[in-house]
Amino acid sequence: MNETPAMNETVLHVGGAAPYDVIVGTHVLGRVPALLGDGVQRVGVVVADELAELVRPLLDTLAASYDVTVLPIPDGEQAKDATVAAACWEALGTAGFTRSDAVVTFGGGATTDLGGFVAATWLRGVRVVHVPTTLLAMVDAAVGGKTGINTGSGKNLVGSFHEPSGVVCDLATLALLPRAELVSGLGEVVKCGFIADPEILRLVEETEPSELTVDSAVLRELVERAIRVKIDVVVADLKETGGVEGHPGREALNYGHTMGHAIERAERYSIRHGEAVALGCVFVAELAARAGRLDEATVRRHHETLARVGLPTRYDGASFPDLLAAMKVDKKARGSQLRFVVLDEIGKPRVLAGPSEADLRAAYDVLTGR
Repeated sequence: MNETPAMNETVLHVGGAAPYDVIVGTHVLGRVPALLGDGVQRVGVVVADELAELVRPLLDTLAASYDVTVLPIPDGEQAKDATVAAACWEALGTAGFTRSDAVVTFGGGATTDLGGFVAATWLRGVRVVHVPTTLLAMVDAAVGGKTGINTGSGKNLVGSFHEPSGVVCDLATLALLPRAELVSGLGEVVKCGFIADPEILRLVEETEPSELTVDSAVLRELVERAIRVKIDVVVADLKETGGVEGHPGREALNYGHTMGHAIERAERYSIRHGEAVALGCVFVAELAARAGRLDEATVRRHHETLARVGLPTRYDGASFPDLLAAMKVDKKARGSQLRFVVLDEIGKPRVLAGPSEADLRAAYDVLTGR
């Protein structure tokens, strides 16, 4: 981790076959052109309509060096649709984009997923730089090269691995973020604490929630720590083929996501992703306890730490059969067997395959408050 005081930025390097940098700082949008690399003439900027004003400085910066095509998309999960991707492809074709041109995404996790997928599939892959504007996107979607869109059967079932040429996390873009969105992002941050970095949990538990503001040093440290967790995992297992010595590899990042995605689908994606992940983490901690894998103190810590920052820990909006059916189409499932990332202890994620329906229902009952 390299600190550049003059720029007030931290550069986190992602190694592997296609290395790139993640830049974290304030007012660092000017770093995007350098990350695009040489030979780019045209840049397509994928951005939700509601961010038209916020993206203007970036568009002005890019327009000084490139032919810029704005690719407007809907806000939130509505963007992650095949028809939206097709509209972006048509716009790139009309503008004459070649394999040496590039895409920039500007927005939250859905924008990053959709824009990354468009870049991965246009001419079988062009460069992409992500500029995440939500806490959730900074610590999750922007790093690691996963792209995807949703189908009627579930979330992120169509996608590809396509690593970016760089990521710029400009903390200044968080200033206009509603508090509920910031809290939602903390769901993924706390998840990283449970699977890999207990210091994240300590920082959250010892900081007054009201002090976790966009200009606080603690929030910046949480962002950088969560990104580092993701970098370490994806460098070791980019395409989710598995870890070593029992570690689930990249699947560990899906802690809480099997139930979380099922809840999102049940709520027709009206619930925030970080809120759904928080609920999923509570569920899977309870499941691990019933399977004899996790101690009760750590289960309680899930409830307490997530609730402390304002995330939900109770959910009764869908029936157990409906959520079970949704979980069966989760990407981690193998045939008819459900697989969950669980904890044996903090920082030690493992896979629990084929849990009993009785344990699943018991964990669901706790989630509903019964």
